[in-house]
Amino acid sequence: RCQRWVENCRRADLEDKTPDQLNKHYRLCAKHFETSMICRSSPYRTVLRDNAVPTIFDLTSHLNNPHSRHRKRIKELSEDEIRTLKQQKIDEAFEQKQTTQELNENNDQNTVSEEGGEEQEEKAVPLTLEERENKDYLKSLFEILILMGKQNIPLDGHNVDELPEGVFTSGNFQALLEYRINSGDEVLRKRFEMTAVNLEYCSKTQQKQMLEICENCVREETLREVRDSHFFSIVTDEVVDIAGEEHLPVLVRFVDDSHNLREEFIGFLPYEADPEILAVKFHATITEKWGLNMEYCRGQAYIVSSEFASKMKVVATRLLEKYPQAVYTLCSSCALNVWLAKSVPVVGVSTALETIEEVCCLFNQSPQLLVELDNTISGLFQDNEEKGNELKKICHSQWTGRHDTFEVLVDLLQALVLCLDAVSSDLSVRWNNFIVGRAFVLSSALTDFDFIVTIVIMKNILSFTRAFGKNLQGQTSDVFFAAGSLTAVLHSLNEVMENIEVYHEFWFEEATNLAAKLAVQIKLPGKFRRAQQGNFDPDMTSENYYKEILSVPTVEHIIQELKDIFSEQHLKALKCLSLVPSVMGQLKFNTSEEHHADMFKNDLPNPDTLSAELHCWRIKWKHRGKDIELPATINEALHLPDIKFFPNVYALLKVLCLLPLMKVENEKYGIGRKRLKAYLKNTLTEQRSSNLALLNINFDIKHDLDLMVDTYIKLYP
Repeated sequence: RCQRWVENCRRADLEDKTPDQLNKHYRLCAKHFETSMICRSSPYRTVLRDNAVPTIFDLTSHLNNPHSRHRKRIKELSEDEIRTLKQQKIDEAFEQKQTTQELNENNDQNTVSEEGGEEQEEKAVPLTLEERENKDYLKSLFEILILMGKQNIPLDGHNVDELPEGVFTSGNFQALLEYRINSGDEVLRKRFEMTAVNLEYCSKTQQKQMLEICENCVREETLREVRDSHFFSIVTDEVVDIAGEEHLPVLVRFVDDSHNLREEFIGFLPYEADPEILAVKFHATITEKWGLNMEYCRGQAYIVSSEFASKMKVVATRLLEKYPQAVYTLCSSCALNVWLAKSVPVVGVSTALETIEEVCCLFNQSPQLLVELDNTISGLFQDNEEKGNELKKICHSQWTGRHDTFEVLVDLLQALVLCLDAVSSDLSVRWNNFIVGRAFVLSSALTDFDFIVTIVIMKNILSFTRAFGKNLQGQTSDVFFAAGSLTAVLHSLNEVMENIEVYHEFWFEEATNLAAKLAVQIKLPGKFRRAQQGNFDPDMTSENYYKEILSVPTVEHIIQELKDIFSEQHLKALKCLSLVPSVMGQLKFNTSEEHHADMFKNDLPNPDTLSAELHCWRIKWKHRGKDIELPATINEALHLPDIKFFPNVYALLKVLCLLPLMKVENEKYGIGRKRLKAYLKNTLTEQRSSNLALLNINFDIKHDLDLMVDTYIKLYP
């Protein structure tokens, strides 16, 4: 690219220069670039696009200017000479305290600017001694903040409420600042040498301002790559508590310059209880604050617990109204059955899910408790050791996220109750008070008939979608063929709905048998009986109650939810997966992607040649060599050496892999979510910070300290 620049500038005298020399010693004015080559979407920086080449030149104007025609060429300094002069400048500034005028004269001797093939001496405005010291000081502060973010060190050290009145103790930021001064940082020492030891060197307000700039600059590095890629998808995770306030973690999916699908964490969004306000703020943050163009959004997915599911669906609907191509989908990191269960608007289901999570969490906290559960399972499954061993293995994993969670729970329920009962009634000092207390509470929750009937009915309803959901998280070919089986799944569920009384009778009988095993009384929920005092219907049986309150609304909801997340547009996109050569091979190369690809017509570089290009793509793989394997994933296809000869196919594959339903094939490019989970797990709720979290999760993203300092000076002069 440097060579192209030199050729366009008509500078034969620079042709022998290396790119490094050109970059260090020469500059080109922005007026020589088309406006389309300049990216101005970032509020922090104006940058050239990666493929920018100068094309605007007036190569004859100098002939009419007698002064420029005979001007002497300024001597080009070597790197050593420049380094020596720079060091000399710094020494003189600090040792002799030169005036601003002297600094100007000194700087003018060393400033060379190349503008479009003509050399011009420009006077760069130098920094005064005070400005230089201030920038160095701010840079030191930013370095400390970035270190704290990357290492997940909270700003505050001790809790002020725990300290006696009048006792001063420095926070972590202050302590690191003092440590740096003691280690020889002259800039900081000179700044604070006359400050009282019991005063804060940097106020909380200033720390917050600087942290916001750190966060924005680090985020901007990722967002710049997203904009360069054009197309992206938005994914959110479970609502989290950050210092007492609910926030929504937001991740973005895009294909980078190296053709890798990546999923990166880009920040937290304050959660709003009103879904309409949340939708407006969600849209405003993404488009106005983060500068992404939602016209390029090709997918949206929201992983949230049951209490937030309906609200996030409103957000998805509002975005779809504005941007029809931002397809609402399931997320690859969440099993379909878990996702469906979380979205069911029945209180009993959300309560059961919370209880399941608490049980799993308690056993995962104590290896000794897991051993106790293993022993209980061994005792119960003496006649079926294979089943017992399988359940033990499941108990040592995060089984609450499986496709068959409710089935596993029904099989495990008796063992869990017996184990928790044994722990809560143990009078020895084997278990601490916390575990004994939790065991008692959870045992009571698991032996509530409302809980038992809920998990049995959910197990049976979700059995119709289990195989379908499992295929959606399988290989690319599994996803393709699963899309074609949705009609059969919906048919089965509609058949259940038509005969719900018969199905519910069998489900309720299974629940009563399980309750009898655990010596649980079959009864209506206490809250229902209390609400019906005086108006109680004697014909209202437990079976009828749970049919109306649980079975019917759950089946209806799941049918509608499947239709919503597998819309016609989404299914069309999944049909395009036949572009992947391994799927093409399974279909005997008899595919017709062009009929489904019309929804992406505006995303293609050459839509008119799509049909011919797809024909060539099929022929290429149909008549491949015997030793050539068919690429099995979109990722493999995107990395083919000759994919550049199929620009439309490349564009289609790139958009398809952005669908949140498609998994990130290369794990190292999908670690944003894992790092987010690790940060939340390792950080106390009151010590969490949305700014520091971004620095910690994206610790490997490059950061520009000079840009941070300049931005701070500009925003807070």
